[in-house]
Amino acid sequence: MIVIADGGSTKTNWCLINEAGRKIHFNTEGYNPYFSKGDYIESSLRNSLPDHLEPEKLTEVYYYGAGCSTDANKKIVADAMQKVFVNAKINVGHDLLASCRALLGDEAGFAAILGTGTNTCLYDGNDITLNIDSLGYFLGDEGSGSFIGKRILADYMKGYMPKGLRESFYDNYALTNEDIFDHIYNKPLPNRFCAGFSKFIYDFKENYEDYTTSVVDYGFTAFFENLVIHYPNYKDHELNCVGSVGYSFRDILSIVADRYEMGVGKIIRSPIDDLVEYHLSKK
Repeated sequence: MIVIADGGSTKTNWCLINEAGRKIHFNTEGYNPYFSKGDYIESSLRNSLPDHLEPEKLTEVYYYGAGCSTDANKKIVADAMQKVFVNAKINVGHDLLASCRALLGDEAGFAAILGTGTNTCLYDGNDITLNIDSLGYFLGDEGSGSFIGKRILADYMKGYMPKGLRESFYDNYALTNEDIFDHIYNKPLPNRFCAGFSKFIYDFKENYEDYTTSVVDYGFTAFFENLVIHYPNYKDHELNCVGSVGYSFRDILSIVADRYEMGVGKIIRSPIDDLVEYHLSKK
């Protein structure tokens, strides 16, 4: 039995392929090694795996995860998973490579992630050939859920959000400025906390279209200005994108891409189905 997983900072999508070839999907939380260390990953996995899954029977694990871009971070995840999947060969790669394989397969092109975090690259059909570092939650991640969420929180805290929307925000979350500061500076996973508010802006986009469009447009414009346009000959590629933010706001993303004279290719919420097909085609 093998299992293939795509892990973001918030959620991991898994697909188990059993001896009969049946695909069984399940989810756990995300395991970004910049925020989640080995003991936590191991404990979370043991508590989150489906009851019917017998981890000792797995022979191969293909895990692609946010934050798994360095050997040290890959080792954190691999060591934790080896303690759970004791008889399996553990393969840990970057979630950006998973996105490339899901979006482009064996074809060359440009791929991006717009989810809790952001990432971008050029892909040659086999591996990533150029990656401009998004710099993560504190210094970059333009266009991501955490980036847009920070803008929403700042507008709420400063009183710039439209009055009715600000009231709805408080009704939904009951957060004071002090609460928000506490979550960002004192509690774990501030990136995930901020990213959660991108759903709020999506839920109210029809009633407050001018404001919500301007916030998302701001995020995607920063995404292009700070990342996309710095790739050589970027206009020669289509924008292919994975992630809940890119998918949910794909109408605005397409408008911004057109503004920068870049065509739009494949936009999907999650890479897991296409990623599974990629791996099965290699067997």
